[in-house]
Amino acid sequence: MNPRQIKTITLDIQNMTLEEFVAISRYEAKVELSPAYCKRVVKSRRLVEKFLDERRIIYGVTTGFGDNYNKIILPEQAVTLQKNILRSHACSLGEPLEKEVVRGILLMMLQNLGQGYSGVQISTLECIVNLLNGGITPFAPRRGSVGYLAVEAHICLVLLGEGKAWYRGELLNGSDALAAAGIRPIQLGCKEGLALVSGTTSVTAIAALALFDAIKAAKTADIAGAMSLEALRGTIKAFDPRIQSVRPHEEQSMTARNVLRILNNSEIADKYKDYRLQDALSLRCIPQLHGAAKKTFKDAAKTIGVEMNSCCDNPIIYPEEDDGIALMGCNADSAYVGIEADSMCIALTNIAKMSERRIDRLINHHVSELPPFLIENSGLNSGFMIPQYTAVGLLGEMRLLSTASTIDNTSTCANQEDYIGMGYNASRKAYQSVQFLENIMAIEFLNAAQALEFLKPLNPSPATKTVYDLIRKEVPKVEDDQQLYPFLEYISEQIHQGEIIAVVEEVIGELEF
Repeated sequence: MNPRQIKTITLDIQNMTLEEFVAISRYEAKVELSPAYCKRVVKSRRLVEKFLDERRIIYGVTTGFGDNYNKIILPEQAVTLQKNILRSHACSLGEPLEKEVVRGILLMMLQNLGQGYSGVQISTLECIVNLLNGGITPFAPRRGSVGYLAVEAHICLVLLGEGKAWYRGELLNGSDALAAAGIRPIQLGCKEGLALVSGTTSVTAIAALALFDAIKAAKTADIAGAMSLEALRGTIKAFDPRIQSVRPHEEQSMTARNVLRILNNSEIADKYKDYRLQDALSLRCIPQLHGAAKKTFKDAAKTIGVEMNSCCDNPIIYPEEDDGIALMGCNADSAYVGIEADSMCIALTNIAKMSERRIDRLINHHVSELPPFLIENSGLNSGFMIPQYTAVGLLGEMRLLSTASTIDNTSTCANQEDYIGMGYNASRKAYQSVQFLENIMAIEFLNAAQALEFLKPLNPSPATKTVYDLIRKEVPKVEDDQQLYPFLEYISEQIHQGEIIAVVEEVIGELEF
């Protein structure tokens, strides 16, 4: 289901989909808590209060944090301890996280703590719901996280009426933002400060947004590749199902079928199917490379889906009959999501490098058999020369982002935390990479639409014609040099919002993935 069509989501147990996550994070669908959700949380909270009454030694509840795990905290100091962790940990720096990212982190907090193994108060989670539904976006600087703690602390200070937050476009003190929205600040109880900053909530939220866009980008890349193949008079014979059958990766076969369906009934593709014996790799290898990238995104979707519906807290409050136990471990480790995010960066960059090569072929008259730089009066006009430079620059950044973050390690907390997952940086890289890929594909679409002008009166396929028409709503055929930036921004937005996929699927049905 399209996330934009989802208006309200009721959180329950282990069933949140990627589309529901995006509906709340990006498109501001409303959030409700189910009775079963609330029951789990209340039951877990009672256990924590029981443990505190019995003065059990529990990390982060009756002890300090990190290397202070051996410092005993008196029951009457428990609430101060939880406030202190938020205040002391709110030290990330730099420009603020994007609104959809902050909303995603808040949602992942609800998912993590709502599993019933964290011992937080239901009132605390209801306050998070109120932030989401009330349009309050906490201010959280994005630089300086190794996987959790600092970013989350900035966000959660707003629950106390501290920190800063946006409300109706204005950045306010946390207390003023809550008051303006009619929300009362919370009173933290024991364990809650630790639970709010612990876990993979930021890593998972950012990776989930990147994954949603990566899947969309991979489908869009099939369309861009097909349109460029058509404009370059490529042969569709490389997409023959018999070729795919002897190397039976399902994503490769799906991609080949997608391209054939997109180019079905193309006068251009039909006329030129025997024009060359064999095309360049950036045309004939689309099923193989796009398929490999899609396989990576599918693997990431499985892992991130599990993480979205997990408890990644420490300690875990585990119920046992009429009692329970606090289990100290490290479900807060970000390796699962971080490694997948690093892999996503590599897959996205591979799609981008092939797209850039097709961009070059479209403007390079030595191989395209089209006017130089896709402009009839070249020399006086540079035409589409420089967008290819832009694609190269973007691709260069993507290559840097493809260096894995999760292989990095620097000990923290007086060597108590001597292994660091670095999943946060991996997820941030994936989130950036997919945006760069959307920009590169916008350049490819811009070029392909211009190239099709020179193949008239032959008609493109009905599917690529819908993309051509969507582009031509705001982007004219370029006769003389003009500013191309507004055109690229328009096409990038059509990619990001899934409009290019939508118009194609109206013609040929759902693309395979």
